[in-house]
Amino acid sequence: MASVDVVDETFLAVPPAVVAAAFAAPASWREFWPDLDLDVYADRGDEGLRWTVGGALVGTMEIWLEPVLDGTVLHYFLRADPPAGSLTPRHARREVQRRQLDAKSVALGLKLVLEDGRPAGCPPLT
Repeated sequence: MASVDVVDETFLAVPPAVVAAAFAAPASWREFWPDLDLDVYADRGDEGLRWTVGGALVGTMEIWLEPVLDGTVLHYFLRADPPAGSLTPRHARREVQRRQLDAKSVALGLKLVLEDGRPAGCPPLT
């Protein structure tokens, strides 16, 4: 089992294609995850991306974009280990917490930008 196992999901009131476009350019990956080297092994279009991960961690990462109601649930999965081997339990907990906060920061940052001030209860802007 990976020492860093992170799962997150966030609802964005925009269509999956809009969220997918935010991840389309490899330059955005470096912005979202600056210490990870990502290599796509499955481009699922409007359903998301799957990467192999290198750099600060070694493993796999995925974003799955699920259409729900009038928007998208952005599911995020990271399963990885440090390149040097296993972490102590204490360091593993810290790394998991850091990666959880990073995942939520990416999702909420996209929510802020992509929803562009949409009032709650109103349909998404297309």
